[in-house]
Amino acid sequence: MSADLFTPLELRGTEIPNRVMVSPMCQYSCEGRDGLATDWHHTHLVSRAVGGAGLVMTEATAVEARGRITPHDLGIWSDDHVDALAEITSTISDRGSVPGIQLAHAGRKASKTRPWEGGDPLTGEEGWEAMAPSDRPWPYDDGGTATRAMTTDDIDDVTDAFRDAAVRAREAGFRVAEIHAAHGYLLHEFLSPVTNQRTDAYGGGFENRTRVLREVTSAVREEWPDDDPLSVRISATDWLPDRESWTVGDSVRLTDDLAPLGVDLIDVSAGGIHPDQRIPSTGPGYQERYARRVRQDSAADIAVGTVGGITTPEQADALIRNGRGDLAIVGREHLRDPYFALHAAQALNRLDADGIEVPTQYDRAF
Repeated sequence: MSADLFTPLELRGTEIPNRVMVSPMCQYSCEGRDGLATDWHHTHLVSRAVGGAGLVMTEATAVEARGRITPHDLGIWSDDHVDALAEITSTISDRGSVPGIQLAHAGRKASKTRPWEGGDPLTGEEGWEAMAPSDRPWPYDDGGTATRAMTTDDIDDVTDAFRDAAVRAREAGFRVAEIHAAHGYLLHEFLSPVTNQRTDAYGGGFENRTRVLREVTSAVREEWPDDDPLSVRISATDWLPDRESWTVGDSVRLTDDLAPLGVDLIDVSAGGIHPDQRIPSTGPGYQERYARRVRQDSAADIAVGTVGGITTPEQADALIRNGRGDLAIVGREHLRDPYFALHAAQALNRLDADGIEVPTQYDRAF
């Protein structure tokens, strides 16, 4: 029998009760500069679990202080962060959802003001040094934050920071860890020839440009419990067709390389590496085709999630039923409707008006 939106997904020893995932979405809402989760984060994340989402993923959570985009980013670089997050994961689990965390490093996109404050480079004591594979800042048009090309020691330090973050995430009670290698942040910057002009073992051809991500993945997997799944979010394409850049074909090849390292899920997004990107469209499910390509062309037996413009229950259900992905990763619609999954269950005839499961099979085709 084919899966639908409310078929559980088994990844290793973890059962995700349905195929609805809350996409990691930066909220820039920590108080002060310590990256500690607050009551606000508890309400934001737990409400999506109460709303029925099978997997609730945190926003990009910095593995070290200099890996934040803004001073208000969530962090997991100290034991204090573990304590602040543990109550959130416990409550998410109590509500029947699976808590997940996205481990991230901003790279050259670090040390900025929040988007509604302009996203401008921080200066003086307010800012901090940004690091990247090469010394080109982001964005190019205004000079961006001063950016230093990383040494091999820096690369080792960042890999260790991801490893340590995985240990803390496990202690905080998370059941799914996701490595953020998309949207123009540090690990994507190594993957793409647009931002990686290195000539050492971490630059040049595909094998060298993917080396850091493979090393980080191995480090995280070593610390992550065998029964708990590991995900990697990628930008399937740089959306830069007129220059040498990261492509969907590269993403398929990368998926085949990551699966033997213990990756169980590829979270497929796109873009973010360069302001000249050309997005073909932003309509409903506009990135589904990339997830479908990765799912169909990869030789690996690996689950694939799709994100981007998923706004209705019927659309989310159809992408699962038609084999375009294994998870419907819902972002902005979860901000508009924290109870998206429960409302989807009602819309798809899975719950009656009193919230009781209807025992009939929903098999309408879309």
